[in-house]
Amino acid sequence: MTALAPALLGFVTGLSLIVAIGSQNVFVLRQGVRREHAVAVVLACALSDMVLIAAGTAGLGALVSAHPGVVTAARWGGAAFLLAYAALAARRALRPAGQGLGTGEAPCSGSGLLAVLGTTLALTWLNPHVYLDTVLLLGSIAANQGDQRWVFAAGAIAGSAVWFTALGLGARALGRVLSTPRAWRILDSLVAVTMVLVAATLVIGA
Repeated sequence: MTALAPALLGFVTGLSLIVAIGSQNVFVLRQGVRREHAVAVVLACALSDMVLIAAGTAGLGALVSAHPGVVTAARWGGAAFLLAYAALAARRALRPAGQGLGTGEAPCSGSGLLAVLGTTLALTWLNPHVYLDTVLLLGSIAANQGDQRWVFAAGAIAGSAVWFTALGLGARALGRVLSTPRAWRILDSLVAVTMVLVAATLVIGA
């Protein structure tokens, strides 16, 4: 029972930090709806969070905070990547390739596994908010748990895994809603806007 409180706190805290829709979540949602390497994307996101949470719990957060140049470099690199991805999404919205997700349609195969995983990892590791929230914030909260810090970390990792699984695999239920090219143009437009807004917040905060 004594370990339940730190684990529950970790689960709720970790979940609350990643639920807000951002560049990574939008990409996971898109891949889930398209049924395009969704399981691999979910695993890549969950495993990345596990590494980052563990690093923060182990004390990497203090090291990163002592070297602000690391966060600054990640901020500008992440902004550049997000703008490039936003341009691609805007191009798909303006010049759709007729993609839709009809009922009973086979999983999409528009992008190779390595390309999808590369984008997933870039959206994760080039986002400075990952280091500020997952490493620094969760790491500092974990440090306050004393001997129970790894129980807290386990709860945070579980929260991340639950969210990405629900987002990536549960998104398949949206297949009927996004069964037309017009619906995909709207989704890609939202993706592009989201990426630009996130990139803008990174640049403004630099």
